Amino acid sequence: MSLGRRLSTPAVILAIVLSVLLAGLLVWRSARDADAGGAPGAPAASEAPSPGASPGEPEESGEPDGEGRPLDGAVVVLDPGHNPDNREHPREIARRVDAGTHRKECDTTGTATGSGYAEASFTLDVARRARTLLEGLGAKVEFTHDGDRPYGPCVDERARAGNEAGADAVVSVHADGSGEGNRGFHVILPARVTEGSADTRRITGPSRRLGEHLVRAFAEATGSGPADYLGGSVAGTGLTVRDDLGGLNLSRVPKVFLECGNMRDPREARRLSDPKWRQSAARGIAEGVEAFLLGERDGARSGVGDGA
Repeated sequence: MSLGRRLSTPAVILAIVLSVLLAGLLVWRSARDADAGGAPGAPAASEAPSPGASPGEPEESGEPDGEGRPLDGAVVVLDPGHNPDNREHPREIARRVDAGTHRKECDTTGTATGSGYAEASFTLDVARRARTLLEGLGAKVEFTHDGDRPYGPCVDERARAGNEAGADAVVSVHADGSGEGNRGFHVILPARVTEGSADTRRITGPSRRLGEHLVRAFAEATGSGPADYLGGSVAGTGLTVRDDLGGLNLSRVPKVFLECGNMRDPREARRLSDPKWRQSAARGIAEGVEAFLLGERDGARSGVGDGA
């Protein structure tokens, strides 16, 4: 054997070893890529686009690009009727205040079910639930009180709260105290009043539209019908008009009262005492207010007049 052949043998062996090592490396990389859930050469799992997203495009944030929530920019005032502690302050709530066309008591204690569930507790709970829903739609929601006062506020303060907030809509939440056997809800609208400090001429039209939307939404959400004890007109429309309520007479913004049901009727009392039903009532309020505000925006864009 020549010297050249003796030198070539180690070289051949080295070449074989390198080939085996290279093949092993390729096998290892293929196994690693398969474990990562991709084909050889695919990006690592942490770099892979999420399902449904195109490479290089951001994932959706949950809201349409360039679009906000339906009630962004809207201001809604909720007025929970009465105050759970009014009964502890009889002298203060008996004080007479301006109601626009006359003077009347600052506030009252409200009614209650036969088992003692107070209207003031009911209205505060429903208003808080409605606030959560309306804020979820983008509205800024203010309260006339949130159970954080010893009594009141008085009826003139309640009206002033909506005016000073520049509210797009105000809903005063109540429950009625009629006789047993009387059932259903109704919405109270401001009458056209121009007397004393009351001037509702600019708000009667939009307040009626707010009331109509509330009647439809509240009936659908709760399964309740319009009150059957206030005459045929109310039974047919769910609406009534009053000129003796300071909270309406003194309002300068669209406002209504919603009487959610009759607490003195045992069957209705059971519904009003049920948290699930109160959530439905809150949903009816929120959906009614939403429909009203969106309708007013569409009317403003199209140039439709107030029609009051």
